[in-house]
Amino acid sequence: MRFAIVRQDYHPDGAVERAIEPALEALLERNVAVSLYTRAWPQMRLQLIEPVICNPFHIGKGWRERSFAIAACRSIRRSLPSLVEAHAPMLCCDIYRAGDGVHADRLDQRLKHASAAGRLRIACSPYHRYRLRIEERLFASGWLRKVICKSTMVRDEIHARFAVPESKLAVIFNPVDGERFHPGLRADRPKVLERYRVDASATVFIAVCRDFEHDGAATLIDAIAELPPPAHLVVVAAPRCARRVRARARARGIDARVTTVDSHVDVRPHYGAADVFVAPSRYDPSPDAPLEAMACALPVIGSTKSGVAELLAEHECGLVCPPRDAGALAAHMRSLLDGSMRARLGDNARRAVLPLSPAATTLSLVLLYRDLLASGAPRVARNATTIGA
Repeated sequence: MRFAIVRQDYHPDGAVERAIEPALEALLERNVAVSLYTRAWPQMRLQLIEPVICNPFHIGKGWRERSFAIAACRSIRRSLPSLVEAHAPMLCCDIYRAGDGVHADRLDQRLKHASAAGRLRIACSPYHRYRLRIEERLFASGWLRKVICKSTMVRDEIHARFAVPESKLAVIFNPVDGERFHPGLRADRPKVLERYRVDASATVFIAVCRDFEHDGAATLIDAIAELPPPAHLVVVAAPRCARRVRARARARGIDARVTTVDSHVDVRPHYGAADVFVAPSRYDPSPDAPLEAMACALPVIGSTKSGVAELLAEHECGLVCPPRDAGALAAHMRSLLDGSMRARLGDNARRAVLPLSPAATTLSLVLLYRDLLASGAPRVARNATTIGA
């Protein structure tokens, strides 16, 4: 038996890769051969994985994704692995890992507040047209046997939009390492606050921002501006995002109460220094940072369009508000100035994510792969018309 993983860019230290590699190792131990279809061979810990390089010429994002999908599917058609898992939509997979959620739902959120020019750019984008078309074809494919959804939000979106039977939709959250992220990190608070010259009595809100628009940074800064001092915001951000965060804070006159931290630092001491994690993202199917913060016993304020929202509601460990609603976000942040409320929600938060351990994720994946490999599957014709994008 041979199991194939199709991932255009494979980074051994990435969150998805760390989640799946223990399951791949378990397959290797059970004498299942594993192949990785990718553009460039990474330095992997698992030396027994066979590389299959698919690196066709491309220009632009849409062409890059489409050309890789076609090349990978053609290679798969020749080698006929027993089971294929793809991490981007393509028509030759048995399992699709919907790591980015549903592109159509993501675009819906962008279009809600886009300018006329922004709407036109989206409508004219070859990449968006390709993603919308290939998703629709993928979810109608008779070859597709299982979709790995990183949250129930993604499962429900796929079911509602594409009428995929729930029996094909498996919810498997990304793992959270409760030993690496834990409440004991609170001991780092004094030195972190001293380093950034933050008032020791401040309620510290923390956010992780990689994209200013997508992660709702403007909404977050507008919300913290409505809170009284010494409430403070720490934003762990990529350089471009950090520049925009600081500019927005200056424009609101609160630059002394907003600290940016480079995204390459170890975030754990910063979780330990914080009191509340805030994630007002426009659309995030299953964000890792809020789950890590929850393991550190931080309450979370999340977006209604985030995969973490279901955990916050189910386990009473945080609050939820619509994206881009600075008033609602500020009201939630104001309510969490109450230390006793933070403590109660924070305790619930850690309990909520402890079952999402790396071992539990590995077991869920191994059982899913085992059952699909054991059951076999009728194969559709793997010809050019099947694999075209």
